[in-house]
Amino acid sequence: MNISLKQLNVFSSITQHNTLTAAAEALYLSKAAVSMALAELEKQLGHPLFDRVNNRLILNQEGHKLLPLADELLSRANNISQLFDADHAFSGQLKIGASDTVGNHVVPGLLSQFRQQSQHYSQSVVISNSRLICQKLLDYELDIGLIEGKSHHPELVAHQFSHDQMCIIAAPHLAISQQTPCTFTNLEHSEWVLREAGSGSREFFLRTIAPHIEAWHEVFELNTTEALINSVAAGLGLGCLSTLAAQYAINDGRVTQLQLPHNNNTLNWQRPFWLVVHKDKYHSPLLKSFIAFCHQWDNT
Repeated sequence: MNISLKQLNVFSSITQHNTLTAAAEALYLSKAAVSMALAELEKQLGHPLFDRVNNRLILNQEGHKLLPLADELLSRANNISQLFDADHAFSGQLKIGASDTVGNHVVPGLLSQFRQQSQHYSQSVVISNSRLICQKLLDYELDIGLIEGKSHHPELVAHQFSHDQMCIIAAPHLAISQQTPCTFTNLEHSEWVLREAGSGSREFFLRTIAPHIEAWHEVFELNTTEALINSVAAGLGLGCLSTLAAQYAINDGRVTQLQLPHNNNTLNWQRPFWLVVHKDKYHSPLLKSFIAFCHQWDNT
């Protein structure tokens, strides 16, 4: 058996793009060359790696077996190719996924400090909700995820690396904004603007806040924090989100933070941030260093 790195690279690209045409464009190869490399790889292995569905290639069970090994071999080959590059302490690109709050309010400062310490400047960042970041980790499209909602997928490993505080916001002109302190009784029959399914903020609300309110109603489901804040400011409903995300709107007077009982022993307003990797992901020196940096990082 003589499997080449080119074949594995083609295989990996197809898993990310799902079609030969898209994979060929990403690799700057012809569609025929990509098709031939995949056919040769499948012939050597004696198994098809994808199910052909219309014009799409869907990774099958055999393909899922190969994916972590291909990812590791390609990562190691990249390390070898740049091993003697004296201008870089670490080689390769670090592909980071981050959920909304972490991506917008934590990652910029974290990456700035990591670059200063490591002198590594090749990173990419994808910002989406926690569920989609986890799916990209499962598909080996990302090296690491920094998210708000903990994943319980058996293929992913999660460790807490930081935290933030959650809050409830309302439009300043609403009567509930004048309640000081505000209680959960004041929230009965309230209307809410929430993030979409898969969001860490929505998960926090449903797990921690909603059980304390007997009757509440969701009026809007939105997929960006800015849209949520603008909707709350317009008086369309209450919002639950990170104080990091809400702070500018609170300081500007666009919204008011409700003063609920933060010292209530039954309610923990602190929310962890999770560092998530695939359990079979090869930990290159770069990835090891970034994980260690995240664990010792201080966001104060």
